[in-house]
Amino acid sequence: MTKPDAGLGFPMERHTLGNGLRVVAAPDPSFPVVAINLWYGVGSRDERPGRTGFAHLFEHMMFQGSAHVEKNGHFEHVERAGGSLNGSTWYDRTNYYETLPSHHLDLGLWLEADRMGFMLDAMTQEKLDNQRDVVKNEKRQRYDNQPYGDWDEHVQRLTWPEDHPYHHTVIGSMEDLDAASLDDVAEFFRTYYVPNNAVLTVAGDADPRRVFEAAEHWFGDIPAGAAPPPVPGRIDAGPVLGATPRADLSRDVPLPRLIVALRIPPYTDPRFDAVDMAAQILGQGRGSRLYRSLVREKRVARAASTYALPLVTGGSMMLAFVTGYPETDLAELEAALGDELDSMADVTDAEVERGRVLAEAREVRGLESMAQRADVLSMYTTVFDDPGRLNDAVTRIRAVDTDDVRAVSRSFFGADNRAVVAYRPSGDAS
Repeated sequence: MTKPDAGLGFPMERHTLGNGLRVVAAPDPSFPVVAINLWYGVGSRDERPGRTGFAHLFEHMMFQGSAHVEKNGHFEHVERAGGSLNGSTWYDRTNYYETLPSHHLDLGLWLEADRMGFMLDAMTQEKLDNQRDVVKNEKRQRYDNQPYGDWDEHVQRLTWPEDHPYHHTVIGSMEDLDAASLDDVAEFFRTYYVPNNAVLTVAGDADPRRVFEAAEHWFGDIPAGAAPPPVPGRIDAGPVLGATPRADLSRDVPLPRLIVALRIPPYTDPRFDAVDMAAQILGQGRGSRLYRSLVREKRVARAASTYALPLVTGGSMMLAFVTGYPETDLAELEAALGDELDSMADVTDAEVERGRVLAEAREVRGLESMAQRADVLSMYTTVFDDPGRLNDAVTRIRAVDTDDVRAVSRSFFGADNRAVVAYRPSGDAS
């Protein structure tokens, strides 16, 4: 048990089943609910050429029933019990989660165990075809027919080499999905959706011993799989881009917008915390540098924000989103953004202190949610094999000083490390 006075003081215990499933229990009787969170160590990074989109497809397939759960039964069982649920796919992981009244802990664990151990028993060509069509429709709605919807496709193509795992989008290629057979999809499942490639977290009103006994009961007989293969492709793309690649796009969008991606160290690198702090100072909130300069003072933008993504495979990205007015000149907007990126090398102590306070508040507020707490614990266990990092989060934030922020700004915010995607409304002839 983590000591109550260690950092943030959230108690937790961990246990590993014989099949390799890592289980984290974080008891909190404040509310009579349990948040169940299951992370699989598979994302779009694990897809090979010609097989993109499989991880996201499985997010859909995993709700189509398993040997003992009918199609869409996962939703029906959880919602009938008064709970909520969903799943998500990202570059480095896929996760599934439920929040239920605490007396329904076994229901949630049974549902997750049944699709981990017995989904292939219920997989059919009809389900594959149906969910393939659902994914295609999602791409049309969220990417093809949404203003700025294809931004990540351009950002990833510009930021990462063709043989890097982050070069293609999470939703993948529709041509690849069309070519996928039932055997291809089943093999992907057998490779990655195994207990030794997963972390199960239960946070909330459940005693750790009860959690571990229930996890053993529902998951213990699922056999371990082979160790997942290495992530394909060239992982080490270099610390910076070495150029300013760009995509200038004329699209049916309401306003001009710049999206700039900077290659930064991965989430596992000690310097990531300083980059995250720099992103906080630069573009999060109305007191940020970008909002103050571009929105309030120069009035060349109506909105501006920056985010450092916690990616782990060889590197990560910091993204800047800046939206102009109808009359905004994109070249002027890019120059103004560039000036602010350059000036981060001279960030002040006062700015770092403000960023530190906001980052701490963001961290603590997020952990008030039982579902968010379970998700963070799954993340720290998957990435670092250390759920106790949750209790050290504020300590790490406080350890970032002005020199750290200046150093990462000089190393990663220069003009030789900016992939620029510029959207111009198609009716704008300027």
